[in-house]
Amino acid sequence: MSMSNKAVNRGKNKQASSTSRILTVPVAIAGCLATLLPNTAIAASYNNDYSVCAGRLLSVGVTAEAASLGCAAALRPRDLAACVVKIDKETQIAPTDALFSCGKARRPEELATCVVGVSLSTKEEANPAVLDYCGRSLLPVRFGQCVVGLRSKIDFPPTQALDTCISADDSVLGASSSSTPPSIIPAGSSPSLETTPFPTQPTVPTQPLVPTQPLVPTQPVIPTQPIVPTQPGTTN
Repeated sequence: MSMSNKAVNRGKNKQASSTSRILTVPVAIAGCLATLLPNTAIAASYNNDYSVCAGRLLSVGVTAEAASLGCAAALRPRDLAACVVKIDKETQIAPTDALFSCGKARRPEELATCVVGVSLSTKEEANPAVLDYCGRSLLPVRFGQCVVGLRSKIDFPPTQALDTCISADDSVLGASSSSTPPSIIPAGSSPSLETTPFPTQPTVPTQPLVPTQPLVPTQPVIPTQPIVPTQPGTTN
């Protein structure tokens, strides 16, 4: 009986140990996944706009220091890199010069479109002044169209075309900013005219009446003595 009990106990112990091992393995795997997943998520987040920006700038010959400073300061790093790469591939402008102008532009891709279009129109004669002109314009695409369109019909130096279009660009922006749009009145409603009442003059209080002096009664007229007629026939 004692031997059979020992055998039964050994069997139960083996079964319990195997069960605990089976339960321990998934727990360990789950623990490993829990520690690996955050690291994987952090590593994946590194492949963002800044890494793309730095990689593209380095590919066109921008130094590591300039690429790091430019991408870190950009609000839209991908647009910054796209601007530099486009100018580098389609013009003879150095990528470092392009990086400086693209970094200051509000819309880097529009700046690149302006620079490439004007550079092709002027046959690179105005480089690198094109960067400055396109960067000064608040509407770089319109400015580029102005330069290219005028030079396609009028034969004048590139600098004259640049100056003419940048002056017109400033004039258009000044006129649009100074004009106020008309107010739109919905159909079926009549505008209410508010009249401003004219301020009335303040009432000046009248001075109190000063009582007049009482009239002093005049002295009664003393009647004169009647003339006594002289007796006739009397002599002095």
